Amino acid sequence: MILIQQGNQRLRNTEQIKKWEKELNETGIILNESKLITAIRQESNPIILSKLLTLAAFSRLGRNKEDSLAAVWLEKAVKLYPENQKAKEFRILADWRKMENLLSPLTFPPIRETDNRTAKKKTAEQFIEVCQTFLAHAELQLRDLHANIEITSSMVNNDLFKRFQKLADLLSLAIEETTSLLKAAEEYDQSITGVFHTSTYYDDLKLYMANVEEIKQTWLQQFLDVEKAVPAAENPLDQLNNMIGMELVKKRVNDFYQFLKYQKQRKELGFQIKDELSLNMILTGNPGTGKTTLARLMAKIYHELGVLPREEVIETDRSQLVGSFVGQTEENVRSIVERSIGGVLFIDEAYSLKREGQTGNDYGQTAIDTLVSLMTGNEFGGKFAVFLAGYPEEMRSFLDANPGLRSRFPQSNLIHLPNYSNEELIQIAELVAAGNDYFLTDDAKIEINHRLEQERVDDTFGNARTVRNIVLDAIFKKGADNQATEVDILNYMLLNKEDFQIETENSTESPQEKLNRLIGLESLKEEMRTLVSFVKIQQFRRKKGLPTVPIQLHSVFTGNPGTGKTTVAKIYAEFLKECGMLKRGHLIVASRADFVAGYVGQTAAKTRKKIKEALGGVLFIDEAYSLLSQTAGDFGKEVIDTLVDEMTKQNENLVVVLAGYPNEMDQLLESNPGLRSRFKKFFLFPDYSTPELLDIMLTYAESFQYQLTEMAKNLLIQTMEAEVFKGNGRFATNMIDEMIQAQALRLMDVEEEESLFEKSLFLEVEDVKRALTKM
Repeated sequence: MILIQQGNQRLRNTEQIKKWEKELNETGIILNESKLITAIRQESNPIILSKLLTLAAFSRLGRNKEDSLAAVWLEKAVKLYPENQKAKEFRILADWRKMENLLSPLTFPPIRETDNRTAKKKTAEQFIEVCQTFLAHAELQLRDLHANIEITSSMVNNDLFKRFQKLADLLSLAIEETTSLLKAAEEYDQSITGVFHTSTYYDDLKLYMANVEEIKQTWLQQFLDVEKAVPAAENPLDQLNNMIGMELVKKRVNDFYQFLKYQKQRKELGFQIKDELSLNMILTGNPGTGKTTLARLMAKIYHELGVLPREEVIETDRSQLVGSFVGQTEENVRSIVERSIGGVLFIDEAYSLKREGQTGNDYGQTAIDTLVSLMTGNEFGGKFAVFLAGYPEEMRSFLDANPGLRSRFPQSNLIHLPNYSNEELIQIAELVAAGNDYFLTDDAKIEINHRLEQERVDDTFGNARTVRNIVLDAIFKKGADNQATEVDILNYMLLNKEDFQIETENSTESPQEKLNRLIGLESLKEEMRTLVSFVKIQQFRRKKGLPTVPIQLHSVFTGNPGTGKTTVAKIYAEFLKECGMLKRGHLIVASRADFVAGYVGQTAAKTRKKIKEALGGVLFIDEAYSLLSQTAGDFGKEVIDTLVDEMTKQNENLVVVLAGYPNEMDQLLESNPGLRSRFKKFFLFPDYSTPELLDIMLTYAESFQYQLTEMAKNLLIQTMEAEVFKGNGRFATNMIDEMIQAQALRLMDVEEEESLFEKSLFLEVEDVKRALTKM
């Protein structure tokens, strides 16, 4: 049975080899190299393995003709199957190329008849040394050449046989002439030291040296005739078009390029161009979308078309432009502009120059005013291009606030670089891996996709930078975890699923266990379990391609203080992360002070900032009703409007929980129809009963290894049943804290005794009484 399975596998591999051979012949490379590498690892038949290695090697050579790893694979392919003609030919051809500099050691110092006797003596000795060194190795090289002649004589490629035959003839001639040169040099050396010196030896030496030089030139000519890979400088527009994704950006830049080229041709034909196209650009996009790369390519395009004399990009930001005292900012901006003359000035995160609530000590506006002045002045105007880059929304606000700046950047020169899709980022991951001589398995790509989904939470997602870091982290992990004792080159080339998995801290308790452990709240626990079960089954249906019911996760928690709303909100966030609904599952607790500002226009920005912190998790707004204020000029309504807008925009990436008293919460929800429609789930947190409060006290005390005596428990029960205490769970924990302090005071008032350790474990009636007095 096993033999039949192995036979079927080899048959499938043979069929796949034919497909790969066809792909290699048509395109020069094999696109899915990771699949080929996986097949190599699984193959045991030496002949098939040899063919697979050959395909992999030539695919690498198709991407990079100087690839050193390809030669290693072809060497292994020949060892596995000596009749592998294609691999053998390449190896032989590689041997042939290595001989290009074989005659280079035959380099001699200049020799002159007018030199003195000492100089002539030294030159003669150098000639002798060069000749002897060459001849010592030449015979061995000649034997290698004859061995390759014998191998290539039976090959289909007759050209290799002719090449080696020619080299062998030239090397034989070089050995013969070098031997004659050596003899002439020795005679010349003897004639210098002897009594009789004649120019005949000098003439012989020059003759043989000329013959050797002629053989060297003929030798080198054999290799010049063969086509060598000379990397051509890639056109900047081609570089852009070869980048992954960015289709709309490519179209915009190609149109821009064609227009500039058209204008250049009109100029050359003598047409007048009164209104030149602005070279200044706005590049918007999130981190890692290629803004800096695009700026550098645009600078090259400007230079290529003669629009700018230099292709250099001067990169700067707020920290280099804005000074800390009067006059410094103007100097900084002018200095950087001077460096940018003839090229491009690239200002990253340009919106940071204009900060909200900017004070008199912040010179960001000065930097903007100075830049605009230099862009339009006679001294520097039109002599450099300015590229401003940053987040889309921030850049729009920034330009709207600066009409002088807006007029220098026409709408046609605004290019938005969108986020990469996961498919495009995986292609980038393959390029990063390939650049480090690694391949990604199919399972690794699936894991990368999962990692990207987890990372893609807000507009700080790093796109290409993120995926690059993911791949480099996997390479590090592979190296750190490598325990291989035998050197298998393929183990050093594949990145598997395991290399991309991140180690997560195992929580001691699941969200369900934490919920069950809470005292009381039985009806609420049941509602929470019902909601979580509903979310899980809808997630399951979504994965299976079944229709899903819309999930309403935004919730309202109503109840008095200390009833566990914040604690349950944290468990709720963990539940939603466990279900796969939230990517981070963290809890951000906020109140009115975190949203409302004191000036017009600041509240919305402050609210968006807090929402951004909560993306991928739960935003818990405690005492949310306080946002609804009856005071004239209050900005609470702006918070509510912004919150509704962001909840719509963020969709399932944000869950909001509003908490507060029941009646007041109703009034808040009625204040905005959009708010009411987004909160369909209500959780009521009832006040704790006396037995539940006692259980909370006992549990809290036990967490610090304290116990209450029976008399202390009875006194607490009697007191709580007879009187009303506010605070619920907070009252319970505060009561225990006060009892612990009372116990400490009581025990320290007495002298040290042996039973102190045992007494320190128990809270007595006296401690309850003292704590009740303070409470």
